[in-house]
Amino acid sequence: MHCNLAIALMHYPVYNKHREIVTTALTNLDLHDIARSSRTFGLERFYIVTPSPEQRSMAHRIKEHWQDGWGAAYNADRKEALGIVRVTPTLADAVSDFQELFSGHVKTVITGARKRPSSVTFDSLRDELRDPENPKLLLLGTGWGLADCCFESADIILEPVSGKGVYNHLPVRSAAAIMLDRLMGGR
Repeated sequence: MHCNLAIALMHYPVYNKHREIVTTALTNLDLHDIARSSRTFGLERFYIVTPSPEQRSMAHRIKEHWQDGWGAAYNADRKEALGIVRVTPTLADAVSDFQELFSGHVKTVITGARKRPSSVTFDSLRDELRDPENPKLLLLGTGWGLADCCFESADIILEPVSGKGVYNHLPVRSAAAIMLDRLMGGR
């Protein structure tokens, strides 16, 4: 039986600080840290989604270094974590790949830093994930967040991770770890 939750780290379409839609650059830390968090909570897939051939090539090089290169012998834990990374040019490709593991329809779950109408709670989504044939792909944005068109096309909008006070601008790798704990952690 496969884990019915996966993460897609979206590098497009996302906003920059001027609210322009851009493609963001892949960061080594996001790839490593989200893969490690994902594997810790039992996920079998972590997607890097970018239309940039250069960025996909870099992601493959990083992954290969830890899977087959010097890094594989140096750090077996990192090798295992990066083994779940899949690199795709589009969200549709990520959904299609994840769908191959399930007969139930993969639903996309999106979240951001601000509360949106009709968002579901972590507890509600955690309950849905109890059904092993109810797969969810959690979309996380880079830059200044996913474009509004992503929210319009997602199946489910998840409440944001909220801190204390007005300031709410977590690094995506930190937000991912918090979300995974809330959705998949032992309770």
